[in-house]
Amino acid sequence: MFHKLIWRLAFPLLLYLLGVVLVVIWLRGQPDIHPAVIFGILILAFLLAFLLSFFLAMWVSQPIVSLSSSLKSSPPTTPANHASLARYTEIEELILAIKELQERDNSQIKVLDNERSQLAAILFEMSDGVVLVDDQGGVRLANPAACELFGVESDWVIGRSLIEAFRSHQLVEIWQQSRKTGQSEIVTLEFLARKLYLQCVATPVGHGQKPNTLLLLTDLTRLRQLETIRQDFIHNVSHELRTPLASLKALAETLIDGALDDPPAARKFLQNMETEVDALSLMVSELLELSRIESGRVPLKMVRVMPCELLANVEERLRLQADRAGLKINILCDDETPEVLADSSRLEQVLVNLLHNSIKFTPEGGYIALRANQDAAKVIFSVEDTGIGIPANDMNRIFERFYKIDRARRTGGTGLGLAIARHLVEAHGGQIWAESIEGKGSTFYFSIPIAR
Repeated sequence: MFHKLIWRLAFPLLLYLLGVVLVVIWLRGQPDIHPAVIFGILILAFLLAFLLSFFLAMWVSQPIVSLSSSLKSSPPTTPANHASLARYTEIEELILAIKELQERDNSQIKVLDNERSQLAAILFEMSDGVVLVDDQGGVRLANPAACELFGVESDWVIGRSLIEAFRSHQLVEIWQQSRKTGQSEIVTLEFLARKLYLQCVATPVGHGQKPNTLLLLTDLTRLRQLETIRQDFIHNVSHELRTPLASLKALAETLIDGALDDPPAARKFLQNMETEVDALSLMVSELLELSRIESGRVPLKMVRVMPCELLANVEERLRLQADRAGLKINILCDDETPEVLADSSRLEQVLVNLLHNSIKFTPEGGYIALRANQDAAKVIFSVEDTGIGIPANDMNRIFERFYKIDRARRTGGTGLGLAIARHLVEAHGGQIWAESIEGKGSTFYFSIPIAR
């Protein structure tokens, strides 16, 4: 490993010492010195110069060669350089090794930058909130999802304390608990004022005496809402089934106890039983219909439909029922209203459900208006009445299955009509909503895209 630098240092020094000896002998010009002595002196000078040069070369080159070897121990990024190292001195080899080390470092830096960019993109796009808290409770990192959950700015929270950044003692408590135990902690955070439910997982990360803590926040609000809807659905189904079944049982027991011996009473009881059975059959059929619509098993026969003709057909179907209730129905529709692409029978079913509700909840002498107006690339249908209205607390739940306000429970019905209407409208690519003032009336709207 040392031969290049050794000979490059040894030969110049050897020649230098030899020249000095020869010059000294020549200058003295002593003819009495025997040639053998001169030759011995030269040999001794040569050996001394060689040994001195050898050890000096080793002393100079050893650190350089060791450094070059260590720099070249890992696979180089430019293999061609090593193939030509035989032509270079140790210094040149060291320079090449340093350049290769620099290239490897630059390559590793690029890889780390790419990985950091990917991690930042993942954190930015995550729907779950991520917060990194140091040992002193300062926020070191917070992704946009976490900031959105608490309504704060991403840039503002960095460097602030956890309590100052997110204003939540529950977050501070789970961070302190995880920091104390050194283990992952899971807790559900409830913010009742905002109707927000979060699952927080606090996990220590890093090593040493002062590890950081990672807080992972998952929004459970939607799951809680679905759970509430499921519980209400079970409750409502139980309520709707219990009433007719109890009536059927009571009527059957009455007949068994002797009402069969009284033909007029028996006929009346049987008629009541038939009514209850019809109600149960209607509920089952509507549940099956709703299930088919929700699962997409109801094929829609999409054709061009004139909105005004659709409103006229619905008004004609329920005109007799409205007359019996002492109500007036008006159709407000411009003949220039563009056609919509829809399944006419299904869209008519939506309007019939809405109009039937208006007739049922509008007192005698009231007024109902059926409208269809163009709004940009869609047609807005509406059913407006002057009925009893809907309480504000019930407005966001009226399209749920079986959901009925207290007044509606006394008027019968399955509570599935609006749920069916919502799913049918959404199957057409539209939206349905309602506006109401309690005691003054309600207006139900839904939109259907214009046929292109």
